[in-house]
Amino acid sequence: MTIIRLGFNVSQRSPILAGAYQCRSSITCATDSGHYFSRILKKWNRGGSRTPRRVLLGLGVSFWAQLMSMAGSSSTVGGKSFIAFARQKGVVEEVLKNVQWPEQFPFKEEDFQRFDETPDSLFYEQPRFVTHIDDPAIAALTKYYLKVFPPSNMPGVSMLDMCSSWVSHFPAGYKQDRIVGMGMNEEELKRNPVLTEYVVQDLNVNPKLPFADNSFDIITNVVSVDYLTKPLDVFKEMCRVLKPGGLAITSFSNRCFFTKAISIWTSTGDADHVLIVGSYFHYAGGFEPPQAVDISPNPGRSDPMYIVYSRKLSTA
Repeated sequence: MTIIRLGFNVSQRSPILAGAYQCRSSITCATDSGHYFSRILKKWNRGGSRTPRRVLLGLGVSFWAQLMSMAGSSSTVGGKSFIAFARQKGVVEEVLKNVQWPEQFPFKEEDFQRFDETPDSLFYEQPRFVTHIDDPAIAALTKYYLKVFPPSNMPGVSMLDMCSSWVSHFPAGYKQDRIVGMGMNEEELKRNPVLTEYVVQDLNVNPKLPFADNSFDIITNVVSVDYLTKPLDVFKEMCRVLKPGGLAITSFSNRCFFTKAISIWTSTGDADHVLIVGSYFHYAGGFEPPQAVDISPNPGRSDPMYIVYSRKLSTA
């Protein structure tokens, strides 16, 4: 196994009953979400009397509801809005359809602050040989991977599992010539049987990926995107190291290390998270329009599971 060591490490989680918190899943969702997103976010970011984002940490208020309230809007958008739970199948899959994105990235520096701003290397210093979503959610993710991954042992395929740990949730026995894990804890990465090499690096300190352009066919990131404090830098790097047409898969649930997750995440709900991750793909540039998939196995009875994915443009 090849070892590349760069700095410290990136995202990792603890047992569900040992410090991982649920985000609120209640949302206000507009079927004409693209136009609404573009129109309202401009008002959101004008400043003035806007409540500091840090104050909203952990309140679980829907991002859409906050925007509506601050804009003085009614709960309808073109007569086509509705109240729903993100765990209801199909709701989150509509969020990224026909989005009219603002010209500039709509989020501010404070949206990526956290309650705990101590070095992540300290937080992730001790290995955690646990899983961070429940078994049905893990099974749903593995099943999804089985559908979209290239066949096992396919010549020339290279994969990168970002924010990796001791398990990647790949299909049983899955192998490729090169599967790189990038994570925060070396002991965990050493235990991951699917990896052929690993990198220990803190993406919140150094978002530059230590790989050549056009290196990977697939990039995965499991329940860790909510910890990235420089997400646009990271997603630009993901685009750079993906091969043209390469697939980036970001998956997440509604659990996190509350003190280490960014404030825009902890103060919003599930469908809002889909929109946030979709914006990372969009504003990084070089990706096809992002799409969302709800793979939640038992809505309301087990952990929800969502995918936001995109491919690198063939001309990028």
